[in-house]
Amino acid sequence: MDSTFEIPACRKLEKFGYKFGQSGAHSARTMMFDELVQLFSSLSDKASKSEYVDAIVESNLLNKPSKKARQLTARHLIDLYSLDISTPIFRVFRQLWERDVDARRLLALCICLARDPLLRGSVDFILKKHAGESIVRAEMEDLLNVHNPDRFSPASLKSFAQNINGTWTNAGYLKGKAYKIRSLPVITPTSITFCLFLGYLEGLSGQRLFNSRWTNLLGLPITELTKLATAAAHRGQIVFMNAGGIKEVRFEGFLTAEEEALLHE
Repeated sequence: MDSTFEIPACRKLEKFGYKFGQSGAHSARTMMFDELVQLFSSLSDKASKSEYVDAIVESNLLNKPSKKARQLTARHLIDLYSLDISTPIFRVFRQLWERDVDARRLLALCICLARDPLLRGSVDFILKKHAGESIVRAEMEDLLNVHNPDRFSPASLKSFAQNINGTWTNAGYLKGKAYKIRSLPVITPTSITFCLFLGYLEGLSGQRLFNSRWTNLLGLPITELTKLATAAAHRGQIVFMNAGGIKEVRFEGFLTAEEEALLHE
């Protein structure tokens, strides 16, 4: 099981939709889950990036007070999710979103983690907390400062910490408003489908898919992960074979032929 959520920068992963660097959308926003729900409820999973932008900026689908606010909203949503079906992680995320309402919060967290280095830096801290344990904003501020010494002002650290805690709350890992408590997220077979797929994009296969940074997010023993993968296979989301201690997972239709070729270069 990976002990850290650091993802080494890789051009191949960038083509699949990952983002690297030092900052990210959480310097300005949370995961923007409510906006995502409203946006996706009005556009199909085949919508293009330009259709999403037009809906946000020109049609003001998300009811923002000014054109500048609409443009900023579009920019942040693109930063977090890409909103481009030619990007594999967004395309698969968007399809799975339609299949399972209960999985949506965890799906959104996963794609944000793939695309926001600032958020990624908080994973180990959150996962080490036990259910019912309290988390104060100052702890997250200290964590950000350790990862980025003397880079951010106190006001920025406070804002970033609030945004990051807000996303973990939206995803179900924290609860409460000013006073945060570690909680347990809703996990469904669709959750493991996306986690396994992200591991697959990173070059993992077989048993290693069940011991990745992504399945670690679920906080479940291998027996429970196996049950979830079996259920996902029964739903037709993945092909999963498990016999004699050997596991095989296939993601039929997730990637184009060109994307599969890139993956296996």
